[in-house]
Amino acid sequence: MNENNILEIKDLHVSVEGKEILNGINLLIKKGEVHAIMGPNGSGKSTLANAIMGHPKFEVTRGSVLFEGKNLEKLSADKRAKLGLFLSFQHPLEIPGLKFKTFLRSAFNSVSKEKLSFMDFNKLLEEKMKVLALDGSFINRSLNEGFSGGEKKKAEILQMLILNPKLALLDETDSGLDIDSLKLICESINSLKKEEFSGLIITHYKRILTYLKPDFVHVLSEGKIVKSRGHEFADEIEEKGFSWLAKETTEEI
Repeated sequence: MNENNILEIKDLHVSVEGKEILNGINLLIKKGEVHAIMGPNGSGKSTLANAIMGHPKFEVTRGSVLFEGKNLEKLSADKRAKLGLFLSFQHPLEIPGLKFKTFLRSAFNSVSKEKLSFMDFNKLLEEKMKVLALDGSFINRSLNEGFSGGEKKKAEILQMLILNPKLALLDETDSGLDIDSLKLICESINSLKKEEFSGLIITHYKRILTYLKPDFVHVLSEGKIVKSRGHEFADEIEEKGFSWLAKETTEEI
């Protein structure tokens, strides 16, 4: 086992309701690295994130997912979260009647070895809210109920800042965000990178990658990673789109 590896995916095949979506994903993320996954609609990007997190709908039929050398195969999503995995959902659920602040404290206590007092948690919460320029009324609302698209994304990122995961899976966090909100969110993610934060960013567009500057950009097509390069690869994708994929020879990572 290489102690510098945070996530290692080997020959991963994933099916949903009997239909194979991923057919041989290989990916290695080292501690402190941020990777981006791009690709056309239906290529399997969200499936990959959900499979890593252990969503029961996504059946792993072959291959393995190792997190810090530990095989995640038999672990439920909540146990994976306790290990330090976090998934920011593309479409967060609305839960009427559950105060966002209460949810955050419950989530923190469920994954953290350190149990903070009410006052200490409030101090932590206020500190993280400042990063996203949020006021106190935001966390006293019901979780995601009546939130705009941008507010839902900020709520997901606030949760990430509170939980401080070892590896964050961010599924289209940039969708629906105006430029100011996008900059705030990217600044908050970059602040975690100073603490050996690792991330996997799923996106259709270059703009979030302009601010995050991932170490690697991967293109996913028809359930496989077909090309991997440095962060400048996003510029080429922005220019050419994904139509060139059929003409390119699949490259090994």
